[in-house]
Amino acid sequence: MNNKKTNFTNKKKTLWITQTAIFIALLVVLQVATAPLGNTFITGTIVNMLLIISVMTCGPSTGVVVSIVSPIMAKLLGIGPFWVLIPFIAVGNTVLVLIWYFVGNRNIKRKYIAYITALITAAVGKFFVLYVGIVQVAVPLLLGLPEPQATVVSNVFSIPQIITATAGGVLASLILPSLKKAVGGTSNK
Repeated sequence: MNNKKTNFTNKKKTLWITQTAIFIALLVVLQVATAPLGNTFITGTIVNMLLIISVMTCGPSTGVVVSIVSPIMAKLLGIGPFWVLIPFIAVGNTVLVLIWYFVGNRNIKRKYIAYITALITAAVGKFFVLYVGIVQVAVPLLLGLPEPQATVVSNVFSIPQIITATAGGVLASLILPSLKKAVGGTSNK
């Protein structure tokens, strides 16, 4: 009996590691593929979409790990911002996925209402974290950039974040019903 429980636990851990690694790999590949386009709206939208899909198909632990690893990998690949901004981005991503998980998985009759609510609250939540953390704290107090550079960094982490989080949420909302049907919903609740 105990051996069966151990085998089940090991299989569950292996599945979690595999799913999380797949989402991290997808994120890295798509960040590298879209970075040469030089358009943060495209890259940001795709990253947010993958973050949302990871949490909605694999559960909160996968979503949080992918959210934290994503900006670190982007920086290591030479496409991320200053190191000091990485914790703020990781927290913003984590807010996005946790709101999506807890609001988007609400058991209500019309699923699209849960998705719309998750989309709006998660986009605003991520925007708020990034705006306060980066624009109001990191840029003026931690980076010490000249005014033109400080303005550019601040602009990237303001309105574009709410746009890319919303666009990523819209794409995820369109993909999730078919994807959940194909993989059988969240496996890591």
